[in-house]
Amino acid sequence: MRQLFVLLGLCAFITTAHAATEGLEEVKSLGELNGKALACSQSSNISRIKAVMINHAPKSRQYGATFELATQESFLERSREQQACADAPVIALQVEELATRLSTLFPARNK
Repeated sequence: MRQLFVLLGLCAFITTAHAATEGLEEVKSLGELNGKALACSQSSNISRIKAVMINHAPKSRQYGATFELATQESFLERSREQQACADAPVIALQVEELATRLSTLFPARNK
């Protein structure tokens, strides 16, 4: 019986740890797109990315920090390497794909 409680506790811990990082890759990708959009002055994409973060991403320090760090790194990389700007419609499609994935992961946040 004791082993069963230990096993149940371990399962609960693993589930909680997985839930705490769910969606982080999507948020990081949004940050990367945000950095590119900022560096290329794509105001409509910047606005859409902000709306996706507000409406679909969890409101926590971990998700916010992940987004901000990815934004900064992407912006600096594009500026440092003088990369050509990605087409705004291409970024917009990528943002919509990430918005769909986040709304699937966090359905309670949908409006």
